[in-house]
Amino acid sequence: MALYPPEISLQKWGRFMAWLVIPAIVVFSPLYWFFSYGMIPGPGPQNGDEVRVVIPQGQGFQGVYRALVDSGVIAEDVRFGLLASWRGISKKLKAGEYAFQRPVPPSQVLDSLVAGSSLHHPLTFQEGLTMRQVVRQLSRQEWGSQQELLALCSDPDFIASLGLDVPTLEGYLFPDTYYFSRDQGGRAILRMMVNRFFEVARELDLVQGSGEAGDAAASHSLSLHEIVTLASIIEKEAGVAVERPMVARVFLNRLERNMRLQADPTVIYGLSDFDGNLTRQDLRTPTAYNTYLLKGLPFGPIANPGRDSLQAVLEPADGDWTYFVGRGDGTHHFSTNLTEHNRAVYEFQKKR
Repeated sequence: MALYPPEISLQKWGRFMAWLVIPAIVVFSPLYWFFSYGMIPGPGPQNGDEVRVVIPQGQGFQGVYRALVDSGVIAEDVRFGLLASWRGISKKLKAGEYAFQRPVPPSQVLDSLVAGSSLHHPLTFQEGLTMRQVVRQLSRQEWGSQQELLALCSDPDFIASLGLDVPTLEGYLFPDTYYFSRDQGGRAILRMMVNRFFEVARELDLVQGSGEAGDAAASHSLSLHEIVTLASIIEKEAGVAVERPMVARVFLNRLERNMRLQADPTVIYGLSDFDGNLTRQDLRTPTAYNTYLLKGLPFGPIANPGRDSLQAVLEPADGDWTYFVGRGDGTHHFSTNLTEHNRAVYEFQKKR
């Protein structure tokens, strides 16, 4: 059977087919060149290594493209930009740290960047860390320089933008476990920690949604800043959680009776060269935090207290105690008068 009409010569049939096939090739080859690109795996061996790429905040498309090429996730190819534009996502790529298992198709790379499937690293801050210790921990894990972070912690404009009217962020960097992405700078991280403080403060009714004092704070004789300051002292003094309300009661009793708090951790905080051994001379050294010399609360918080210490100020234990001394095992003996306290000091020091 003839493959072409008999009245048409083979030569004419060939020319006819050429007119059909050549335009089809001309039309469909670029389409195949473009659309197949997104599905073809990028550079790297099969089952290759994991590559991590950090896309900073505010990076334009060309910056994202350059970072992906330089890290070996994709090859340098104009089609990556064309594909992103055709899909209408060139301005929807999110910042963050991404992990790609090479080789990876360009379409999958774009999907991850649009979804914001970035890595988040857990970082836990213990209760009672000072502002400087928090900054040191962040700096050690490369979330910013100590100098930069400390400057932010004392920057009046930055502090005001967080809804606070305090000299520094000491006391307001709430201890918790956070998940940070590598595109976040120090400013964003500190803001996250202060926002967490306000979340907990609202739960405890210390503040309202508008930032005004909550019922728990309004019914207290102390301001919010004074509550945070006292909670920070309790955090440093209470060795076990169950004693926090009792320690709170001691200090509240002392404040009501106009007695000095005489809290060692406040003295230590005010010393610039403390070597780990608190001396009598240290107790006589005047600072804004020496509660052996000053009456009332110190200048401000001495650490960043957790929820339990804040709650202890609001809900102290019932008792007439005005003294406590460590037993040497992390717990304390509480006394109502100086005579009883001196006996306890002698007893527990003798055992050491």
